[in-house]
Amino acid sequence: MGSNEREVAFAVDHRVHVVSRRVVRPASSSSSSCSKSNGRAPPCEEDIQLTPWDLRLISIDYIQKGILLPKPVAAGALLVDTLASSFARALALFYPFAGRLVADERGDGTVTVTLRCNGEGAMFVHAVAPGVTVSDIVSSLYTPSVVWSFYSFNQVLGADAAMQSLPVLSVQVTELDDGVFIGMSMNHCAGDGTTFWEFMNAWSEINRGGVGDDMRDYISMRAPVLRRWFVETSPVPVPMPFSKLQHVVRRFERPTVKECFFTFSAASAGKLKARANDEMAGTGTATATISSLQAVLAHLWRAVSRARLLPPEEQTFYTLLVGCRGRVNGIPQGYVGNAVVFGKAEATAGEIQERGLGWTAWLLNRAVASFDEASMRESLERWVREPDFTYMSKLQATAGVALVTGSSPRFDVFGNDFGWGKPVAVRSGAGNKMDGKATVFEGPERGGSLSLEVCIAPDALQRLVADDDFMDAVTAPA
Repeated sequence: MGSNEREVAFAVDHRVHVVSRRVVRPASSSSSSCSKSNGRAPPCEEDIQLTPWDLRLISIDYIQKGILLPKPVAAGALLVDTLASSFARALALFYPFAGRLVADERGDGTVTVTLRCNGEGAMFVHAVAPGVTVSDIVSSLYTPSVVWSFYSFNQVLGADAAMQSLPVLSVQVTELDDGVFIGMSMNHCAGDGTTFWEFMNAWSEINRGGVGDDMRDYISMRAPVLRRWFVETSPVPVPMPFSKLQHVVRRFERPTVKECFFTFSAASAGKLKARANDEMAGTGTATATISSLQAVLAHLWRAVSRARLLPPEEQTFYTLLVGCRGRVNGIPQGYVGNAVVFGKAEATAGEIQERGLGWTAWLLNRAVASFDEASMRESLERWVREPDFTYMSKLQATAGVALVTGSSPRFDVFGNDFGWGKPVAVRSGAGNKMDGKATVFEGPERGGSLSLEVCIAPDALQRLVADDDFMDAVTAPA
């Protein structure tokens, strides 16, 4: 898809007008050394080599997540300049996000990609949406299409950043009539959901706490771990067997989908968890305790299979992203980059209906428990020999029978108070939207509540919303 087509595809709501764009560089340090121990951007250039986990995501869209905030006292240029200043300070902590992806086509039939920490900066966009209100976003189960216009870098793939020297991070601050939406787009090669939300947490805390010289003196979060982790046998950088980076890329036809945002209170999620565990106890099957999240996802899997009108013999799949931080030696909490593996559950549509919520949740529980470090290391070694990229076109091949869930209800979304009140809501952009994507977030009431942003074919979504068994567990929008 060319750049002109990309623009046409996302001229979806003319109420959103871009006021300004600027490139924000990391806040400068008073230190003249190149030491990174103080959490500031080094004045010298540094290369961060990408791991197989990073590189496999080079042909998918930027991560796009954002928060809806109440209306601040300041507005317009004052608001935007304040946010841009704190954004620069957050970039000083996470200085790779101010860098650029660089492809080295080495002339031997291979190409490597590096994240060059050169301080060129991240994109900062100011937009306004007159006539759009907070209620427009949160009062319906359905996510309005205007939300997708609250993001920049729509339909930009990870590799585009290297081929066109684009920023790896872009933020759009959109002023609504009675609120502000902060939408962030991050190149997936630069990090995963954990990294994404830790940057947002740092930025909001810096803005909320005012301006300081040495951020490490007052910011509460742990220092980011910027050094990438490789298996011992991996070459660094990792050569990919393509003469040009563009040969890795596969653009894809965007499917027609709609999405709804379903919130489960802590009490509702707890009831599903208790029911699932009681059902499994009744079967006499020895199993680890099923979590609230696994029970809610099982509830979704069964309902979506009904909504899709799948015949009983149809094989269905549920893929979960399993985090490796704290599970693998050398990948600590605070690790910046991608550190997730896939766990997969499968069963026929008939089985998950007949055998119940508990058994379906147990399948998901086993998919998570199947994580094995030895197998993970072997898969990374194999990737170096035979790269296997994540392509949306490949994922779409199972559209209509599969679900995939990323993100985590443990990510601190509603703690992102920029200084004038906690978020009202969280919504994601158009990036990587496909039939079967179910993104999980912490719920607005926190304390065990969670939300699912479910993206499936429009006719199936209509049937899902009309499914009383599913909707009885969902909190109605205010």
